[in-house]
Amino acid sequence: MSSFKTFLQTGHGPTLFSAFLYFSFSCCIWVLNGAMAPFIGETFDLSPAQKGLMLSVPIIAGALMRFPLGILSQYIGRKNATLVEMALIAVAMLFGFFFVKSFNDLLAMGVLLGIAGASFGVALSLGSGWFPPQHKGLAMGLVGAGNVGTAVSVLVAPPLAQWLGWQAVYGVAAGAILLPMVVMIVFAKEPPDVDSHASFREHIACLFEKDGWVFSLIYGVTFGGFIGLTTFLPSYYYDQFGVSKVQAGQLTMLAAFMGAAVRIVGGWISDRWGGVNTLTLVLAVVAVGLVLVGFSSFSLVLTTLLLIVCFAALGAGNGALFQLVPLRWPASTAVAGSMIGEIGALGGGLVPNAMGLSKQYLGSYAWGFVFFALLSLVMLGVMRIMQIRWTRTWAEKGGRARIAAHHSAPANAAKSPRARNA
Repeated sequence: MSSFKTFLQTGHGPTLFSAFLYFSFSCCIWVLNGAMAPFIGETFDLSPAQKGLMLSVPIIAGALMRFPLGILSQYIGRKNATLVEMALIAVAMLFGFFFVKSFNDLLAMGVLLGIAGASFGVALSLGSGWFPPQHKGLAMGLVGAGNVGTAVSVLVAPPLAQWLGWQAVYGVAAGAILLPMVVMIVFAKEPPDVDSHASFREHIACLFEKDGWVFSLIYGVTFGGFIGLTTFLPSYYYDQFGVSKVQAGQLTMLAAFMGAAVRIVGGWISDRWGGVNTLTLVLAVVAVGLVLVGFSSFSLVLTTLLLIVCFAALGAGNGALFQLVPLRWPASTAVAGSMIGEIGALGGGLVPNAMGLSKQYLGSYAWGFVFFALLSLVMLGVMRIMQIRWTRTWAEKGGRARIAAHHSAPANAAKSPRARNA
């Protein structure tokens, strides 16, 4: 407890909490269509492929909106950017409440739900911006634990949909987003960690470097897997095991909550053991776990236990990756995080589509799980090759922070890859 108090004293606790709450509500709203998929699918009589498309649209839209929000935050401030986004979320929810009458309307609503999915990079940068490099992993892990909003969504939305009707849940969400807005206005303060004199090219330098793309692809497995599976699992449980719509949400909640909670641990462990070491274990566990899930459809209990293990690994991987981001791009964490979040989250859009197509054309969901397991193994190999250079330039062995050298990191991060390698 004393060490946690010491951690809080190195930064700004109210901003950290505000960022966590903002991200939690955003995640909750982002996966609403997934949480209510059994109800929606029944209303529109959707095929497996149509369900996959419906579930992937919010994920892809949210991914594409992350980088623009990160850029906006560099000019109007991260706190102001969150307020703009939450106001747009409220308007989007009202559209869902009043105007969704067909499958095409539902796809349009999926795009609007993507506004909530854009919150990630700004939320993490806002919450961790007050903390020094050696504590950013834990700070980002605490904010990133706002992924628990996905668990809340799959737990709360189905009973509300059963009680009020699934469209009414959008109206409830429009009112609920007012709470994090008020907290953000009252308690959050803009962090002082961004160099206001940095050029636009310096802010987007990560777009032109291999590291940015490697981080994005790894994140496509860890966070993409987390959000994609969370969105898909209510439909999977309902279709595969014949449980009720509400029970499908409850079972999904067990795995999603584990992934969100362990994200904090992933950041904390990575501060001490190193993000590269943590990700190595994570990607191996995910690959094995997903293959086992794919071929355990005969048992509801075994499937649930395996998914909890997989989600724990994915959550730890999310925390580990974003322990590395501020070490690599200390002067432009918000934009780098948004870019990585944007491209990485696109991986989540693959999951529902792969599952739907696997079921419709191969007769089983198993091959969708195997496909994502293979992606995990590929990214494990890529990371192990790249980490050789990482630990020679901007990180200690295993991916820990270079505390003594962090003051010079922004200048080094702004250099071209050729200059760093030289």
